[in-house]
Amino acid sequence: MKVVLSTLNAKYIHTSLAIRCLKAFSEKDFDIELAEFTIKDPVMNIVSDLFQRKPDVIGFSCYIWNIEETIKVVDILKKVMPEVKIVLGGPEVSYDTEYWMKRVSNIDFIVIGEGEETFHHLLQEIEGAGKYHFVYGVAYRKGEELIMMPGRPKLDLNELPSPYRFVEDVPELAKRVVYFETSRGCPFSCQFCLSSIEVGVRYFDIERTKSDILYLIDQGAKLIKFVDRTFNIKRDYAMEMFEFLIANHNGCTFQFEITADIMRPEVLDYLAEHAPPGVFRFEIGVQSTNDPTNELVKRRQNFTKLSRTVTKIKESGNIDQHLDLIAGLPLEDYDTFRKTFNDVFALGPEELQLGFLKMLRGTGLRIDADKYQYTYMDHAPYEILSSDKLSFEDIVRLKRLEDVLEKYWNAHRMDYTLNYLLYNEFQSPFDFFQEFGNYWEAQGWQKIGHQLEDLFTHLQAFLMDRQTPRMDVVLGLMKLDYFLNHKYKPRKIWWDFTMNKDQMSSHIRHAIQQPEDFSTEFVDLKLNDKELHKHTVMEELPFRLDKILAGEPVTASEGRSLLLVAYQQNEQQKPVFFTTALSPEGAAM
Repeated sequence: MKVVLSTLNAKYIHTSLAIRCLKAFSEKDFDIELAEFTIKDPVMNIVSDLFQRKPDVIGFSCYIWNIEETIKVVDILKKVMPEVKIVLGGPEVSYDTEYWMKRVSNIDFIVIGEGEETFHHLLQEIEGAGKYHFVYGVAYRKGEELIMMPGRPKLDLNELPSPYRFVEDVPELAKRVVYFETSRGCPFSCQFCLSSIEVGVRYFDIERTKSDILYLIDQGAKLIKFVDRTFNIKRDYAMEMFEFLIANHNGCTFQFEITADIMRPEVLDYLAEHAPPGVFRFEIGVQSTNDPTNELVKRRQNFTKLSRTVTKIKESGNIDQHLDLIAGLPLEDYDTFRKTFNDVFALGPEELQLGFLKMLRGTGLRIDADKYQYTYMDHAPYEILSSDKLSFEDIVRLKRLEDVLEKYWNAHRMDYTLNYLLYNEFQSPFDFFQEFGNYWEAQGWQKIGHQLEDLFTHLQAFLMDRQTPRMDVVLGLMKLDYFLNHKYKPRKIWWDFTMNKDQMSSHIRHAIQQPEDFSTEFVDLKLNDKELHKHTVMEELPFRLDKILAGEPVTASEGRSLLLVAYQQNEQQKPVFFTTALSPEGAAM
C-alpha cells in the first residue's frame, strides 16, 4: 500500500514537522513518501503531482493557514482518484471534527490530536480488515453515518522514532527552516490559544534531543526553530540546552518561544555573558499589557519582570527579540491597545509583531464569543471583525498601522530615521505608525508594489505633507539609512545629489591624507584613492550627524558634516559609515 503524507506550507522555506513524525513512526511497516507544497502553488499542480505518485492513501496536515486550499485539493483529488483514501489531521481539524466531516464529503478519515499511533493503526485497518471501530482517536464514515471514536491516551515521547534523520531532507537543510520539538504541551491556560487545551508538559529525553540537533548541524542546518510553547518553563532543562547549543552551534541559528517574566536571573546572566551574537533569537508573546484583559483570558503575566528580562537581553546585544501583540482581546479597546503598543515598543524589540485575535476552534474565547459580542470570519483564519470594545473601523485603522510597521520597523530599512522621528517629532511610536498608515492608505499605496526608493520617497512625502520640522535632519538620516540598505555602492539615489566633482575630490583627498579625522576604524581600512572612488559614497549634511546619533538635542547639532559610507570592507559584507565635521564652507575640519 502506497501512502503519501502531504501539507501546504505557508512558504517554501518552511518544513512540516508533523508529517515527518508520522512517517518516522510508520515507515517500518508502510511505503511512505512526503510531498510538501505551498499555499501559493496552483491547485492543479498539487493534484497533478500527487496523482503521478499513484498513492492508495493521502494524508494532509491541516492548519488555519492551509485548510481552505487543502479542501480544494481534496475535492479535485477525489474526482480524478475516487478510490484513494483521504485522511486529514492537525490542529485545525482536531476540534469541531464533525463539522469538517460534514462540510467536506470527500474526507474519508480525520485523525484527532496526537497522530503517530492513531495514524499507524488506521493504516493497518485500511490495508487490512477495515475495522475502524477499533481505532481510537479517529473519525470515519460508515455509510451515511459519522463515527467519532474516543480519544487515545498520550504517547510516551521517548518511544517515538526521530523525525529529523531522513536522508532525502539533507540536500535542502541549509535552505529551509528546521522545526524541532523538545517537549509537547503547555503549562498555561490562555483562552485564545489552542495550547491551553492540552494539560501538562511532556519532554523528550535530553540526550536524544542533543544527538538529533548535532546531526542536523553536521548535515548543514542553518536555522532551527523550536516549536515548544514555552522553552524555558523548566529552568534546568533550558539551561542545559542553552549551554549545549552555545558549545555546538557551528554557525547555526536557534529560535525559541520563551516566557520572559519567568526567566531566572542566573539564566539571563549566563546568556548575556556567553551567547554568541546572532546564534539565538527569542520570540516573546506579550499580547497585552492591560491587566484586566490578561486576567480575563487567564494569562498570568508580570510585565515588570518581563520588561526586566527583555531589557537585560537587549543590553547584551547578542540576542534578537521578536515581541508579539494581539489586537482585539477582551476589555482591550483602541485606547488601551495604544498604551499596550507603546509599553512594548518602549522595550526596543528588533521586531514587534502586531497580530489580530483569531477565534480558533476549541478555544475558550471562541466558546464565549457571544459574551464579548465578537464577530469574526466564518472560515480560517477566523480573524475578528469587531467586538464590544473594538469596532470594525478601529480594526481597519490598526491594519493600516500594521502595514507600515512591517514595512519600516520590522524590515529595518530606516532604523536611524525612525529612532529620531519616534522620539522627537511624534507624541508616541503608536501615533507615528498610525498617522503614517492613514496617509499611506489615503494615497492608495496599499494597492501597488514598492521598490526600496519608493519607501523613502513615500515617507518623505508624508513628513512634508504634515510640515514636520527639521526636515534637514530627517532627510540626512534617511540618506544614511538608504546607503546602509545596499550591499554594494548604489548606482542611484532618490534625491538630488548636490556635490560637484571638485568637492568630491577634495573630500577624497582629505580622507586619504587625514583618515584619523573620521575614526581609528577608518584609519584601519587603509583605503587608497582607487578604493575610495570604487567602494565609497559621500554626502554633505547640513547638521552634525555625530551629535544626532549620540542622542543630543537637535539644537546641539548646528553645523555641517560629511557622511562617508564604505562597502565590501568586512566579512559580513555590510556597509560601514563614518562622519566628520565640516566648516561652514564645506571643507573638512
